[in-house]
Amino acid sequence: MTATSAGVPLPRSGTPERYFVVIGSDVARRVCGSLQAAGHLVRHFTHPTDEELRQALDREVAGVAILLDDDVESLRYALAVEHICPGVTLVVTVFDRTVAEQLVRVVPNCQVTSPAEVAAPVLLAACLQPDLLAITPTRAGHAGARWEADTVRVEPYRPPPALRYRARLGKIRGQLRPHDGSSRILLTGLAGLLAVLVADWIWSVVLRHRPPVEALFEAARTVSAVGPAPAHGSDGYLVFSSLAMLVTVVFTAVFTAGTVDRLLAPRSVGIVGPRALPRAGHVVVVGLGQVGLRLCTRLQALGVGVVAVERNPAAPNLRLARALGVPVVVADATDRFVLRELGLHRAQAMAAVASDDLDNIAVSVAALAVAPELRVVMRAGDHEAIAETRSLFRIGLVNDLGSLSAAYTTASLSGLRPRGVLAHGKRLLVERADGVFVPWPDTQRCDHPQERDADADGTVRAELGTSGPARAP
Repeated sequence: MTATSAGVPLPRSGTPERYFVVIGSDVARRVCGSLQAAGHLVRHFTHPTDEELRQALDREVAGVAILLDDDVESLRYALAVEHICPGVTLVVTVFDRTVAEQLVRVVPNCQVTSPAEVAAPVLLAACLQPDLLAITPTRAGHAGARWEADTVRVEPYRPPPALRYRARLGKIRGQLRPHDGSSRILLTGLAGLLAVLVADWIWSVVLRHRPPVEALFEAARTVSAVGPAPAHGSDGYLVFSSLAMLVTVVFTAVFTAGTVDRLLAPRSVGIVGPRALPRAGHVVVVGLGQVGLRLCTRLQALGVGVVAVERNPAAPNLRLARALGVPVVVADATDRFVLRELGLHRAQAMAAVASDDLDNIAVSVAALAVAPELRVVMRAGDHEAIAETRSLFRIGLVNDLGSLSAAYTTASLSGLRPRGVLAHGKRLLVERADGVFVPWPDTQRCDHPQERDADADGTVRAELGTSGPARAP
């Protein structure tokens, strides 16, 4: 399918202005800037009180955008807006899918969005096939969007055979190859016990000509430190069994120590199974926030091995990642030793998608130092260090998630009900419900001055004020 370009539906200067209310900080400032550039009147808050919200909605409102990082706050403001101004066009950022489904059920005129959901197709394509703009799931599988002759062509996508083979081989090689000390201790003890058992069984079958089942029974007695029956053993075998029992005591202690440590401490990486650490053809995702977790699940859906790295051992998504079968290493991804342990030089790509731009820069630099040929995908915003670092050396594929999310939200407020947003160079493209991609302006943040006042309870509140139409040049 080929999608053609069309004009931007946002009204430009010279058309009747509309009134919008925007709640939030970073992405909200971009949305506010886009609406101002289109000639609209915008009232922008960070965390308005109920009275401020009521006053802001005490007139004809074209739409309300609630762009907060806290799902509970977003839900509260959405219900308050619907109560004050029923039926208004409402765009709300909600990360949890269960909360999103319930909100849409209660408020049918609400359109729920998530920066993680908007950015995942773009990040997925950057990790697997950079010549694609996005890879999105469909009912028939997956679809890839490609820029071709000034248009966006959407076609069915399946990972190349070489990538699938490397990913499958990497998963197999990762079985029984633990990366942490307690798992190595556990496997060392288990291997020692099995070695003693097999050696005793072979001795009994080959040298003593015992029946295999009876030999296994006597070998088990040796491993359990019970010892063989004296009547059935020669002097040489009795000496061997004595030494084997003494060695077994050591291996049993080692195995028990490893088992206890794994049982008491929560582990996000398995020794065998889907949560075992892949060793080749995988993607390393640094940062287990909403964006990182969504990217991990999209990679798994394509059959690509993935490893998530999270610095905070109390991160809220750790438990969810374990439930989804995503292996997670709790460590500092700027440590080169950690990156080498993750098999970075054999990985398909690394995605630095933490919420802090500077952290992503540090991780990308460390990754390139370990594996100079590695494909690095970095989540970034408007931090000035991004442009400065990119001017010094090739840091990787930089994706501005703020611009993607702002374009999606602004398109939703304009009534498009978009499917997604793509980025081609500095150009943004919004996919409409009919599959047509339209170019979208990427504007700067709004210029509302921040006024911080202390409320009666001592908390700090920031209201960004009201801005009239800023006519586009």
